[in-house]
Amino acid sequence: MTDEPRPTNLRPSILDPLFAEARTLPGVGPKMAPLIERLLGTPEQPARIVDLLFHLPQGGVARTMMGSIAEAPPGEPVTLGVTVTGYRPPQAGAGRRPFRVLVEDGTGDITLVFFGMPQARVEKMLPLGAHRYISGRIDLWDGHRQMVHPSRIVDEAGLAALPAVELVYGATEGLTSRAISKLAHSALDRLPTLPEWQDPAWLAREGLPGFADALRAEHRPESAPPAPASDGTVSRTPAARRRLAYDELLASQLALALMRARNRRAPGRANAGDGHLKDRIEAALPFALTGAQARAVAEIRADLASDRRMLRLLQGDVGSGKTAVALLAMASAVEVGRQAALMAPTEILARQHFERLTGLVGPLRLRLLTGRDKVSERRATLADLADGHIDIVVGTHALFQDSVIFKDLGVAVVDEQHRFGVHQRLALGAKGVAVDILVMTATPIPRTLALTCFGDMDVSILDEKPAGRQAIATRLVSTDRLDEVVAGLGRALAAEDRVYWICPLVAESEYVDLAAAEDRFADLRQEFGDAVGLIHGKMPGPDKDAAMERFAAGETKILVSTTVVEVGVDVPEATIMVIEHAERFGLAQLHQLRGRVGRGAKASTCLLLYRGPLGQVSRARLEMMRETEDGFRIAEEDLRLRGEGEVLGTRQSGAAAFRLASLESDAALLEVVRDDARLIVERDPGLKSERGKALRVLLYLFERDAAIRLLGAG
Repeated sequence: MTDEPRPTNLRPSILDPLFAEARTLPGVGPKMAPLIERLLGTPEQPARIVDLLFHLPQGGVARTMMGSIAEAPPGEPVTLGVTVTGYRPPQAGAGRRPFRVLVEDGTGDITLVFFGMPQARVEKMLPLGAHRYISGRIDLWDGHRQMVHPSRIVDEAGLAALPAVELVYGATEGLTSRAISKLAHSALDRLPTLPEWQDPAWLAREGLPGFADALRAEHRPESAPPAPASDGTVSRTPAARRRLAYDELLASQLALALMRARNRRAPGRANAGDGHLKDRIEAALPFALTGAQARAVAEIRADLASDRRMLRLLQGDVGSGKTAVALLAMASAVEVGRQAALMAPTEILARQHFERLTGLVGPLRLRLLTGRDKVSERRATLADLADGHIDIVVGTHALFQDSVIFKDLGVAVVDEQHRFGVHQRLALGAKGVAVDILVMTATPIPRTLALTCFGDMDVSILDEKPAGRQAIATRLVSTDRLDEVVAGLGRALAAEDRVYWICPLVAESEYVDLAAAEDRFADLRQEFGDAVGLIHGKMPGPDKDAAMERFAAGETKILVSTTVVEVGVDVPEATIMVIEHAERFGLAQLHQLRGRVGRGAKASTCLLLYRGPLGQVSRARLEMMRETEDGFRIAEEDLRLRGEGEVLGTRQSGAAAFRLASLESDAALLEVVRDDARLIVERDPGLKSERGKALRVLLYLFERDAAIRLLGAG
């Protein structure tokens, strides 16, 4: 590898096998390929070998450990010996209904649930009266035990032939944990020999394996597993997971450290004029800025007016007015003849920002750019951007594609930074000369977490709600009173109110969550007819937008949604938020969802439906929601109770803050990693030493490659 900065698409050739598409693996045919894409791909990026290797197993089941139905813990993988006692074919009606099979042992019964599988195939696997061994996760659904798509169904002979440890992976409909395990084994065979980027003496002292050995230990545990717990689960190799977590955290922190060093070195430029556009737009706003908004605007304007590059985090609770602050920042760049961009993580949020800004931008020329634009529209937008005929562009990931060229980008605003990553933020910033960057998040983030994920930024906080925002009455309601809740919805609809109904997180599985939503949708539809709409993460983008638009326009009055979808559309008429099985959600999720109501003139209510008895953590979480609407207090408590996955909202968005590391369990590594990254940049700022060259490979591997463009670039 050369020491000169390289374009991000020229990663070291040694990594080429890992960035090959997953569909090139043996055994991946036309039926399996789309399933892999659904599980690990994105609209912008097909699933690759590295995505499979980083999709680590969630646990394992020791085959020698047989559990009983009565003692099997919900949410944990288990192997059960059962007898098939009955079939429950799908009921007629709206929605996709599953085929269910009732099985039992001497201690109780459980329902096996199959979606989209031919009835004859299920009956062949599970004949009435037969004894079978099943593996999978048990979930509670309306108080009944169920197992959706068991990972294994075998007879006595099949059980004897199984491996000592069955790994359990996060799966998707049609692609089983077993199939993912086979794919991971094939992916391991493509793993090249990579240079060691960690200090060998430190690895030896800590007892940590090499990178490749750590991945093999995760996907191919030894045939003699660690001693299983009483529930039959097997712990993953601590040393292997620790090594992989350190690598991912180091890539992240090294990218931040390089960026900090680059920002200190590289000159900026003034991106604010005399304030005439900012003042004109501010005067035309339909509301007065809060004190917190005015402070944030002043801090941002000071950054923009200086010759130091701005990299600022705008942290504001739900409904605190971040969009107005972002608009005034972008107007400042337009004052000096430059352009601005606002990037949102989803199509729905990009359109929402565009619609909100349309009535506020005054004389500024505003345009929307997404991955779904017609070819002619996209061509025209790109031409206008390059010619300087657009002042502000709002878009999704499409904004940092190579084909998007600005005449002179001055300010880039990134919404919900944690869903993008440092490398994508850098890629957008590289679209212009000395671009000032403002990052926004609606998720109040505790200070320790902010330092980790946003440690290279200055911070502005919006801690006041705009005048007129209604308090939201939050009530805890047992699911035993579901009929009363539904009756209450009838009265709300008669009063022209609108209702969000969020369905529970049943499991780490798209198809289980979707089934929950479709069942609730069908039930509510029987009660309220066409007034009920449905939205979920598997819907095509246009269908999702159309469902949202019908709700916003009042064509539907109740919107049933899964947790994987962003329900961020601003609907002031929505006054009721029902969150089913609220005990399964993190505090940050609950707080974000609750913030979707209370946006209009009418009083709003959030109903947290729970199934008792509640555990200590669940009860503490729900009581906190009832006590306060202070997002920062909630965030600190959430970090204490649940860890960073919930605080950053990654659980509900379908994306993880990290793929191999967890800030909750790997917190002890964090300080070591930050010190290591700081020291590396101080001693070898160009990453030119032998370890430095290996660290470049690490940055490319974890797709922090945009940081490498900073090396030697000033």
